[in-house]
Amino acid sequence: MSGPVPSPDVDILIVGAGISGIAMAGHIALECPQRSYAILERRANIGGTWDLFRYPGVRSDSDMHTLGFEFQPWTHEDAIADGPAILEYLERTARECGALDRIRFDTLVVSANWDSAGAMWQVVSRTTDGQESVCNCRWLYLASGYYDYDEPYDARLPGLEKFGGEVVHPQFWPQDLDYAGKAVVVVGSGATAVTIVPAMAQTAGSVTMLQRTPTWMGEGPRRDRIGELLRRWLPDRLAYFLTRQKNIALRSYFFDLSRRKPAKVAEMLRRRLRHALGPKYTEEHFEPPYNPWEQRLCLVPDGDLFAALKDERARIVTGHIEGFDSDAVRLTSGDRLAADIVVTATGLKLVMGGKIDLTMDGEPIDFTEHFFYRGAMFSNVPNLAMVFGYLNASWTLRADNVARYVTAVLNHMENTGSTVAMPVLAKDAEPQVAEPFDYTSGYLQRALSLMPKNAANLPWKLNHDYLEDRRDFRNRPVADGLLRFSNPAELDLKDAAE
Repeated sequence: MSGPVPSPDVDILIVGAGISGIAMAGHIALECPQRSYAILERRANIGGTWDLFRYPGVRSDSDMHTLGFEFQPWTHEDAIADGPAILEYLERTARECGALDRIRFDTLVVSANWDSAGAMWQVVSRTTDGQESVCNCRWLYLASGYYDYDEPYDARLPGLEKFGGEVVHPQFWPQDLDYAGKAVVVVGSGATAVTIVPAMAQTAGSVTMLQRTPTWMGEGPRRDRIGELLRRWLPDRLAYFLTRQKNIALRSYFFDLSRRKPAKVAEMLRRRLRHALGPKYTEEHFEPPYNPWEQRLCLVPDGDLFAALKDERARIVTGHIEGFDSDAVRLTSGDRLAADIVVTATGLKLVMGGKIDLTMDGEPIDFTEHFFYRGAMFSNVPNLAMVFGYLNASWTLRADNVARYVTAVLNHMENTGSTVAMPVLAKDAEPQVAEPFDYTSGYLQRALSLMPKNAANLPWKLNHDYLEDRRDFRNRPVADGLLRFSNPAELDLKDAAE
């Protein structure tokens, strides 16, 4: 005998109050304000990544005219902004769009089960004091990013346990760490290391960036001079829009050029590096064994890293770690790098869906058995969206795209009286599987076993071409014949009443 099906507590439940979650909240306010929603955030503050990472110099590596939301102008003087400025922007945006009052902080989402009979997600969450609760929602929006907040990537540096100084990972930076006058070795060569080294070099006794292989780097200005001129003469929203479109076009052009003519782009980057570093430039430290944009290009704002290298406040060493002594890092070359502090900027660990236990009618959802759909949903999974940012552009560009698309789906559902939206893909109609990433970055290669299936073409593809996605969202209707709209089977009212 079946009982009555409960009504949803909210129309949309958003998991995560970082960039992706606030983007969705902003688009709900603008495009379907009649819908109710709540946000569950495991941390005590909004910001996601920008609240988690507190290491020295933490900043964006994308310009804020594209890392900012399309509906909320970035008006700070710096286009490459530090962490506190980004957090202030996110909090202001959340306040202005009405999201702050809908966030439940210190609340971890444990599981979510799609109940077909009631056409809703039953989401179990747990507060920091151990209290569990259930929230029923029509739509589940996963905005928790793709980093594992609990456990970073362990590079298993040989013999690290023998080191007698402090070992720090950027993901868990101790705010009371005193590195003034001390010898610091930063292991890694990615964006985090490139940020930390010049920041620590301001007060540390010495800072060494120890890398196994170099990374392509490019100097860029912290401020956008054209954007500043536009803001001087135009209203903020128009100036922001024009600067945003300019930066999207330039980045897209440069990425496309890197793929079409990698040798030409590599030579241009070498030329700029030689100019910025002078005699400090060597191929050993700045010539990667891969083409530009086969891994993410590291931004060096106002050349701060290059200035630290030229002033000999920092240095780069390229080599492999053999082991550690109590006061040094030993390399296979025989060199010893004296160290009081070792910073392991060796990469992050990716997860899918925020490690939430996701099920459909009690059966586990294995993402590796489902295709991406329009970079937002998944084949044969109803009323679920997830944000997985662009690898060659700002995360927020995807977050805005997905949020705008989902609100369009929700409005279509309301107009047609539907409660279920599911991208339907029959097993015998599945397209050929293609690699989801055309990048050699270690953190992406390590995550391949977790990834959903990916086709070579839209719509069953996680695309990494923002402009193509915008055209697709604009030209392909929401009801494209693949996204099916329906209602659950009518309930037996006699049974329900009993």
